[in-house]
Amino acid sequence: MPSRWLSSATENSVASSIRGSAPERKARAYDMRVKLFEIAHARSGDKGDTSNIGLLARRPEFYPVLREQVTPERVKAHFADLCQGDVERYELPNLEALNFLLHKALGGGGTVSLRSDAQGKTYSTALLRMEIELPETMAELIGRS
Repeated sequence: MPSRWLSSATENSVASSIRGSAPERKARAYDMRVKLFEIAHARSGDKGDTSNIGLLARRPEFYPVLREQVTPERVKAHFADLCQGDVERYELPNLEALNFLLHKALGGGGTVSLRSDAQGKTYSTALLRMEIELPETMAELIGRS
C-alpha cells in the first residue's frame, strides 16, 4: 500500500534499495518486512523550520537494526515531499535511540507556515510507517510466530 508521504516513484526507489537482490537479502538474513511502529516508539516536534524526530527501540535487540536501516538517506527519501533540506542523525546508544533533524521540513516553521502541521507533531507517526526488514529470528519478539 503506498504511503501518502511518498510519491510512487520515490517509494519504489526506496523499496528496491531496501530489498536488494535475492543474494543480498540472503547474505543479510532479513526475512520479513515490518513497519517501524512494530519495533520502535517515536516523538517529534520542531525548532523553527527543522523537525526533530526521536526514534526509540522497543527492545535492546532492535537498536542495531534501527542503526543499520534507518539512515539519514532513507529518512530523507521517506519525507521527500516534505523535507527540502538535509537530514542529520544522532545516535544515542545508551538510550537505544536515534534522533533525526529534518532541515527545511516545516514550510518556514510554526508562525509563518501554512501547513496544517507547522510544528511537525505528526512526523513521528509518519516515520513509524516506514518499512524495514527483520531477521525471521526476531519474529517472536514482535508477536509473530
